[in-house]
Amino acid sequence: MQAARAAVRTASPTRAAAIPGAPVPGMSTGPRVVLFARYPEPGRAKTRLIPALGAAGAATLHRRLTERALAVARAAGLPVELRYTGAGEDAFRAWLGPELALVAQGEGDLGARMAAATVETPVILVGTDLPDLGPHHLRAAADAIGGAPAAIGPAEDGGYWLIALRTPMPDLFAPLDWGTDRVFAATMGRFAALGVLPAVLDRLADLDRPEDLARWPELTA
Repeated sequence: MQAARAAVRTASPTRAAAIPGAPVPGMSTGPRVVLFARYPEPGRAKTRLIPALGAAGAATLHRRLTERALAVARAAGLPVELRYTGAGEDAFRAWLGPELALVAQGEGDLGARMAAATVETPVILVGTDLPDLGPHHLRAAADAIGGAPAAIGPAEDGGYWLIALRTPMPDLFAPLDWGTDRVFAATMGRFAALGVLPAVLDRLADLDRPEDLARWPELTA
């Protein structure tokens, strides 16, 4: 796909866009939603999009997606925590506000960092590169683990965009090639080995590669 090095609009975290289906914000109860985010530094954020958008454009798009995911999580009425990397806590607070619960992602591969985030349960882990994510997706995950021990949201690329656990299951996050199209299937195999039948949620697409940009042209308009 040919994509111009378009300037990407930024969104202020203090003026988040209205999220369709959002309830009026109030006291957050239920499983905590954990978002994983990198600081939007040009050249280090959304690097696979740099050939299409340039380093600054890719970082700005990452900033927009993260701000939108945070607004969606808050609109779902659930407690929200952001696991950060790429900059210190002060930089993230200056960007996303002083009230947000922040925890450093820590060391290790993605699996190790997800395992660390699931020591305390119930918990919902979700990425920030999901333009179609809505509050109803997160509420569905919270409802699912009210009856099932776990829930998982398959991604169109063969991975998963969300995993929710009622109790810790560290074996799910053992070493794995997290960048392949076999992650969802491998994780379902791990659930089976644990004797766990997870609830399977809606399938969503993430925005991670230049060819994905055509699906959401408004993000780079």
